[in-house]
Amino acid sequence: MPAVSKGDGMRGLAVFISDIRNCKSKEAEIKRINKELANIRSKFKGDKALDGYSKKKYVCKLLFIFLLGHDIDFGHMEAVNAELQQGYLFISVLVNSNSELIRLINNAIKNDLASRNPTFMCLALHCIANVGSREMAEAFASEVPRVLVAGDTMDSVKQSAALCLLRLYKTSPDLVPMGEWTSRVVHLLNDQHMVRPALTALPITSTCNDPWYAPPPMIGMMHPAPSSSARPSAHEDAAVKGRLVECLETILNKAQEPPKSKKVQHSNAKNAILFEAISLIIHYDSEPNLLVRACNQLGQFLQHRETNLRYLALESMCTLASSEFSHEAVKTHIETVINALKTERDVSVRQRAADLLYAMCDRTNAKQIVSEMLSYLETADYSIREEIVAILAEKYAVDYSWYVDTILNLIRIAGDYVSEEVWYRVIQIVINRDDVQGYAAKTVFEALQAPACHENMVKVGGYILGEFGNLIAGDPRSSPLVQFNLLHSKFHLCSVATRALLLSTYIKFINLFPETKGTIQEVLRSDSQIRNADVELQQRAVEYLKLSSIASTDKKKGPGAGSELDEGKKEPGAELNGGVEPTASTTLGTCQTHRLFNWLYHIGASDHKDDSQKDMADPMGYGRRRRREGSPGWHRGPAPHRDSTR
Repeated sequence: MPAVSKGDGMRGLAVFISDIRNCKSKEAEIKRINKELANIRSKFKGDKALDGYSKKKYVCKLLFIFLLGHDIDFGHMEAVNAELQQGYLFISVLVNSNSELIRLINNAIKNDLASRNPTFMCLALHCIANVGSREMAEAFASEVPRVLVAGDTMDSVKQSAALCLLRLYKTSPDLVPMGEWTSRVVHLLNDQHMVRPALTALPITSTCNDPWYAPPPMIGMMHPAPSSSARPSAHEDAAVKGRLVECLETILNKAQEPPKSKKVQHSNAKNAILFEAISLIIHYDSEPNLLVRACNQLGQFLQHRETNLRYLALESMCTLASSEFSHEAVKTHIETVINALKTERDVSVRQRAADLLYAMCDRTNAKQIVSEMLSYLETADYSIREEIVAILAEKYAVDYSWYVDTILNLIRIAGDYVSEEVWYRVIQIVINRDDVQGYAAKTVFEALQAPACHENMVKVGGYILGEFGNLIAGDPRSSPLVQFNLLHSKFHLCSVATRALLLSTYIKFINLFPETKGTIQEVLRSDSQIRNADVELQQRAVEYLKLSSIASTDKKKGPGAGSELDEGKKEPGAELNGGVEPTASTTLGTCQTHRLFNWLYHIGASDHKDDSQKDMADPMGYGRRRRREGSPGWHRGPAPHRDSTR
């Protein structure tokens, strides 16, 4: 492999990564990757020889594409012949132990081990350890110990050789020679430099569990003499604690001073120390003054021109937001964080901004944060939408009307990313809160009037209007027939599961609004329903049509029969909250029909007690009928008595 050279920054790689991160969908990402792969393949197969910079850039692009989860079936030879560091990185990540290129790679590694260049030798040893195949052990089981015990080998190379030898020993212990170099390795245990900690993991030391048979240098390592200067831990010693606090305060004070040098290395070292100190302050979590100062210091990085510093600041503030001492200080930066969520170009920084908004959200700022996130959803990346949807679904409900508005707006904006559990939850809240049922019915009725309505919105509307549509039926603009026509206009645009839910809503409309019976019976009687190719929809249509026909027949059997059914004198909120199964009637005819409809009405409420029994065709428990061997009755609840007409 060619030697390492100091090339310029790979601008083409940075642009490619930026293009991938800015893709709005998976399809766009795959299209961009395929375009880049075609370009790289043409460059590798071209007649013009590529320079070192181009090879390095294209190899790094292939490596990035592989890390995204895409297969790479070319470019291996170009990677082997690329610059040393990129070549070894490519080999360690992409080449598996069974690759046909292993023998070719072994020759390049042997040349680097024999070069006596510490950088080349360390890279070669790292590659051997990362691949760790049996072929590697066969090729280098004798080379690595020789490098380890050589007198002119630097300590850093010895450390890498010791760890590499351990890897080979774990992979193929039968191939690693033990006798000829063991005594020389034991003498290395006296070394006080970097190689000593690495040697403690070698097989020769790990087999010496009994101090009686251990080499003399190892006895001191296994049983160190107690130090007279040993002190208790920092959290037990007030003096050490005080000095630690003073040290952290000094670091924070130094961070406020103007930089003494304009070199990038100076600022990088200063920021590295500062972030480590802040991490220690957060971990310590017992000094309110230090926590607040750390928060203020991080707030200065939120608008820094360096993307990495903004990312690290947001990440650290997420942890600070969970501390009782610094939570209020973090909330003072809410406007800056919201601005970062809207304007940042890097998607990873936007994700950390969303995490921080989630962490700082409480009852005092929930409305502001939720409102900003909902507005951001209009233009949000597809990769961040699921995260924001989860935040909006789980955060604080200041009041139930606001919660209903939020979830319905969420379904409208990002319905494809709203899980079933989200709209289950809003329906559960509406059922259990009498004061919000009328408002929910009115709100979902207005939402369904939009020309383009998401299917999850139709599900919510079908359930809520089927249960509480009578609460808004007094308004001519939302009369029973208007409600039915609005729902049925969405019927043919929905999936089978949603259609099944709407059919259950229609039969409930007959119970709530007798004037809609004729219209609904026509729908149920149509060929598209009773001759539907889907068994579930056909079965529901036939059974619901029969139920409505039984009601019409039984109504003539006596005065007052079905009065509650026809007059709509029911309190759906109270009945649903009670979740009481209807009692058995002592007579047939009218009472049987009344019982059928009451049972159908109540079955949805009783099923909320066990959400695990829900299915996609009937997620809210309307009383789906399933065929059971020897049991022709309904799936949920006690099967009502059936007479000869059934």
